[in-house]
Amino acid sequence: MTNRRDWLTSVGAFAAGGLAAAGFGPGMNEALGVDDSTNPAANVTDRTTSIKITKLTATPVMRKVFLKMETNHGVTGWGEIDQLEPYVATALVKSLFELLDGENPTRIEHLWQKIYRSHRDMRGGPFMTHTLAGIDMALWDITGKLWGVPVYRLLGGPTRDKLRFYPTPNATKVGAGPQPFSGTPQQIDGFVKSIENARKQVGPDGIVMFDAHCALPPPFLIQLAAAIKPYDLLYIEEPAVPGNIEVFKRLKQHINIPLAVGEQARTIWEVIPYLQEGCADILQVDCAHTGGITQLRKIAILGEAYHVPIAPHCVTTDLGATASLHCSAAVPFFLIHEYYPSISPPGLVTKNWSIDKDGYASLPQGVGLCCEVNEAKLEELAKNPAKPEWPTRGRLPDGSIADY
Repeated sequence: MTNRRDWLTSVGAFAAGGLAAAGFGPGMNEALGVDDSTNPAANVTDRTTSIKITKLTATPVMRKVFLKMETNHGVTGWGEIDQLEPYVATALVKSLFELLDGENPTRIEHLWQKIYRSHRDMRGGPFMTHTLAGIDMALWDITGKLWGVPVYRLLGGPTRDKLRFYPTPNATKVGAGPQPFSGTPQQIDGFVKSIENARKQVGPDGIVMFDAHCALPPPFLIQLAAAIKPYDLLYIEEPAVPGNIEVFKRLKQHINIPLAVGEQARTIWEVIPYLQEGCADILQVDCAHTGGITQLRKIAILGEAYHVPIAPHCVTTDLGATASLHCSAAVPFFLIHEYYPSISPPGLVTKNWSIDKDGYASLPQGVGLCCEVNEAKLEELAKNPAKPEWPTRGRLPDGSIADY
C-alpha cells in the first residue's frame, strides 16, 4: 500500500506536470511524445480569453457525421454525431453555430448548457443530444490541445491503467432481433443454445453478455433468464423498451442476472429513475447519445453514488469511441466498453491507443482526443453519402412492427 509520503510525492509530480502543460514549463509536451511543431495550440499564449470559435463544419460519412470545430488561433477540434439521420444532423449543426460563434471553446459546461437549454421543445431529445455530443467532443478536443494533455487528464486523470473491451476472443455478446416471440420452448432453446456456444467460445473465465434489444416481451425474457442462468452472464442488455419503470421493476424482481440499462437514456434525468427504483445493475449509456463526454461523466458519477458502474454502449467510428474511452478512463465505476473497429473506414481516423491480446485497451497518448482525422479521406468518402432510409428490420411476418 502506498504510504502518505509516496502519495504526496506523486501528487506533487502530477501538479508540476499540470503546470508545465499549462505553459509554465517547457518539457510537458515532449514528455507526452507530442511534437509542438505540428500542434498549433502550442503557440497559443492566452488559453483563457482570446481563443474563439469561428467555424463549424458537418460532413456526412456513411450513417455518421464528422464535426470539425475551428478557432481564430488555428486550433481545431473533432467530434462525431451518431444514430441520427445525417442530413438532419448536418442542418442542426449549421443552425446551432449561431450559439457558438465567437464563444470561448474552453467554457465547455457553459456551452453545453447554452445549447441544451436553447430550445425547450427540443431539450433532451435525440436530435439535440446526439448533435450536442459531437459538439461536446470537439470542445474537449480543443481544450486538451490547448493545455497539452489528453482529455482524461482534464477529467481528473486516469483511474486505471487499461480498460476492458468487447467483443474480443474472451468477451462476446449474443443478441436478439425482432421476430414473432411467443415464448415457446423451441424459441427459448434457440437462445440458450447460442449462449451455450458463446460460453464454450470464451471459456469458463471469459465474459458472455446477452442483448435483448428491447425486443423480448417481459414474460419471455423472464423464462429465458431462468434458462440461461447456469452460463454465468455478465449482464442482460436492454431488457425492455424505456418509458415504463414498472416493467423494469418487474423484470428486476424476477431475473437473477444483472440488468444493463440506459443505452437510450440521454441525460442524468432519464437515468435517475432506474437508480432510484433499483432497476439498474449496470448503466450502458452511450457517449454519442448522452450529449458527449460532459453528460456521460455526470451519469457515471451519479451511478457511483448507487454503486452502479458504466459499461458504455458504442457503435461509432474510432473518433467517437476514443471520446468515450477518455471519459471511461477517468471514472472509478467502470466495467467494460463496447467497440467495433470495422465501423471505421480504413484510413479515416488514426487513434493513439490499442487493444492487447487479453482484450484491454491502452490509455490514449497525445493531446486532446489523441486521434487524427484524415481530411482528404473524409472528403473522398463524403462524395458518396449514404441514402436516407428508415430501418425496416422491425417488420414481422404478419405485417406488424416489433420494438427494436
